[in-house]
Amino acid sequence: MRRVSIAVVGVGPRATGLLDRIVANAPQLLPSAVDLTIHLIDPHPPGPGRVWRHDQSPLLRMNSMAEDVTMFTDAATVMDGPVRPGPSLAEWAAGPDARAVADPAVRAELEQLAPTDFATRRVQSAYLDWVFRRTTAALAPYATVRVHREAAVDVRGGPDEPQQVVLASGNTVTADLVVLTLGHLDARPESDEQRLTDFAGRHRLHYLPPAYSADLGAELDEIAPGEDVVLRGFGLAAVDLIVLLTEGRGGRYLPRTDGSLAYLPSGREPVLHAGSRRGVPYHAKTGYRLQGPPPPLPRFFGPDAVDLLLGGDGPLDFRAEVWPSVAKEIAYGHYHELFHGHPERTRMPWEEFLAAFTPLAWYAPATAALVGRAVPDPDDRIDFEALDRPLAGTSFASPDALRETLRRHIRNDLARRGDRAHSADLGAFYALLSVYGQLPRVAASGRLDATSLARDLDGWWHGFFSFLASGPPGHRLRELLALSDAGLLHFLGPDLRVEADEASGRFLAHSPALAGAVTTATTLVEARLPRATLRRTDSPLLRDLLARGEATEERRSGLMLTDPQSGAVVDDSGRPHPRRIALGAHTSARAVAAFARPRSNSPAFRQNDAAARALLLAVARLGPASVQAQPQVASF
Repeated sequence: MRRVSIAVVGVGPRATGLLDRIVANAPQLLPSAVDLTIHLIDPHPPGPGRVWRHDQSPLLRMNSMAEDVTMFTDAATVMDGPVRPGPSLAEWAAGPDARAVADPAVRAELEQLAPTDFATRRVQSAYLDWVFRRTTAALAPYATVRVHREAAVDVRGGPDEPQQVVLASGNTVTADLVVLTLGHLDARPESDEQRLTDFAGRHRLHYLPPAYSADLGAELDEIAPGEDVVLRGFGLAAVDLIVLLTEGRGGRYLPRTDGSLAYLPSGREPVLHAGSRRGVPYHAKTGYRLQGPPPPLPRFFGPDAVDLLLGGDGPLDFRAEVWPSVAKEIAYGHYHELFHGHPERTRMPWEEFLAAFTPLAWYAPATAALVGRAVPDPDDRIDFEALDRPLAGTSFASPDALRETLRRHIRNDLARRGDRAHSADLGAFYALLSVYGQLPRVAASGRLDATSLARDLDGWWHGFFSFLASGPPGHRLRELLALSDAGLLHFLGPDLRVEADEASGRFLAHSPALAGAVTTATTLVEARLPRATLRRTDSPLLRDLLARGEATEERRSGLMLTDPQSGAVVDDSGRPHPRRIALGAHTSARAVAAFARPRSNSPAFRQNDAAARALLLAVARLGPASVQAQPQVASF
């Protein structure tokens, strides 16, 4: 019997997904003559990890409905390993295992949770804890699992020798193979962030650099009631911060007869001023289902289209060469639902429209002409430029004019996202998810121009996708309107600029769309997540690997470079390390979400399966010489 061990560093949902795929593939790939031990290393609770730990505000919620969250593969997942099904969050909540949750408040929420509800993050934490325990129990016939509740600070060992995982205590874990599933990382300050930190220190102000909102308890407590606070950013991080600084300080929302909300302050709230590049909050999540059949995706941006893109010569430019096919795919999802769910608002049969639409380039004049003939109401047509920058070219005569425009924009968004008559937006959302699942192949191919990779794919596309597809539940936008009514939330406008003014010793915020108006604040909060490149990460483990040349950054993006087939860590000479794999948001594989919608062919699930098979094949090679060679691992 040959003893082989794997150390998994970081035991959040991504690691749990990997362990699930090890369970699924072990009967085929794990030699019976191998005694396998899996070490799980993380100071945070295994399963939920740091981001989804139970110990956070009960006011914070997910931005996905319970029926749209799963940790398990299904028949739609394209992978080499077998499907190992399991319940979605909604299905689990309705089952007997949810009744065993220890926290009575979470248990009470689970008893009332509907499939279309947006659960608290504590509920998701309970689900992830259950998935982890279920998965490790299923590992018992194949491996011994040992949990180490410590941080790992280094990994040492050559390509041909066991790896030494150094723990914060100074102890080491010896393993034949190491997997880095570190999740979302914090980052050391950039030069501008350090400059603002120094400015705040000199003038006794508050400056909060990018961080996870749930980790900012002590820092937020230092903000005084009535203090003017600028939030730079208007996405999910901003929404969480607004919740913590208002309702989290004792305020309450009261329903009005017209369906809107009124906010009853506690008197402990600061005064919030929010702005961003777009100047508007992320679109609310839809509150309805498709009215027609699901669009058969992918159609115009699937594996064959990606193969064609990657088969040429020379570097690709994302906006010029990839985006037109992506846009056409999203438009296809939109119009598929419009024609099938609302045929009375179209002027030709779907089959006729699709036959004419299929050969046309997205930006060809003939495409616009076809849509104009087939879809008479401009409000039913998809307009990516207007969606991306809803306030582009707009100027405002006064803060009140900006306020009324923003309030009208939010009300219109709520009405549209809550009205099934606009379910074409949901068709576009389905296509967005499909595109999202194909793009990791493009990113990992090495064909994208390095500048376009960072500026367009990681920059513009990720922001556009998040703006349309990763917004908050609708009630959060209703709360923003109520806070605006109460005078506790003000809108700063698009293309927000913030200056550190030495003369006044204050932060000055202004928008070019509102000439002459300047907001003065004593606190500036970067309402976004940290961008942790390999050079800027606060992880000593990754910094040491980089310093020794045992890891390297992907050019321009700064992400940890990994092999696109196996996930192996690539060193500065371009060689994949045969004993080290890395998965997750900090890697060039770019599959951020560790859980997914059911039947969505999640990139993370595909990567988990490929990595699990690579690990088990490596275990087989390290095992007895009589073990037969196994099939090659599939590409991500």
